[in-house]
Amino acid sequence: MADHASSTVAQVAQNSVFERFARAGYVVSGLLHLAIGYLAIRIALGSGGGSADQSGALAAVAAKPGGIVALWVAAVAFLMMALWRLVETALGRSTDPKSQGAPSEVLDRVKAFALAVVYFGLAYSTFGFARGAGKSTGAQNAGTSARLMQTGAGTIALIAAGVIIVAVGGYHIYKGASRNFLDDLKGKSSDLVRRLGMVGYIAKGLAIAGAGVLVIVAASHSEPNKATGLDGALKTLGAQPYGAALLTAAGLGIITYGLYSFAMARYTKM
Repeated sequence: MADHASSTVAQVAQNSVFERFARAGYVVSGLLHLAIGYLAIRIALGSGGGSADQSGALAAVAAKPGGIVALWVAAVAFLMMALWRLVETALGRSTDPKSQGAPSEVLDRVKAFALAVVYFGLAYSTFGFARGAGKSTGAQNAGTSARLMQTGAGTIALIAAGVIIVAVGGYHIYKGASRNFLDDLKGKSSDLVRRLGMVGYIAKGLAIAGAGVLVIVAASHSEPNKATGLDGALKTLGAQPYGAALLTAAGLGIITYGLYSFAMARYTKM
């Protein structure tokens, strides 16, 4: 039964068309991170406004010549990435047979499902901007937070969500510092890929954790406008002493993760 499931995963994930679109998702993700990092640096230097998050990056792409076409392609690539992770959730990974037992297999499937949710969300947001109906991620987060804070149970749920976001950020930091991300890649990685992955994961993890802390603080003080996600975390960082330098460093770190995403597009096991 397990061999049949593994064979099914291989047939789906290694279908040439499916695989190319799924790998293109990493390229698009890389470009998105490059844009977010660039926006963060512009804000740090005082030469630009807008949102330093996925909605700001997508809006910037939509405003360029040919941007709408690019967004439709990106949306399809994100959708293929989501479907690939959903297949892994249901059937496991075909390229990484488990020898550690059931707990490790369950953990991998949970991570695959979480990534599927993330990529479905990215696909949905990208479709929105491709149709000209995109919305600010920060404004949506603040609006959702405001509604949840109207009840005690909602506030508790929001704090719990913040804790989970911080944990996700911590996992990214751990993955970068321990270099566990190399297990996701085929073959022996170069020094450049290892360095990009280490710096990129740590930088992204710090940004995610910062966004989670803001959610917890916002819920604790009933200030939904502070729960604006990545954009809020980066702008809060920029408001600190030496904020311009810190925000520039954060932007460069996110750009580094974007560059590593290009390596994932080629070397990730599927």
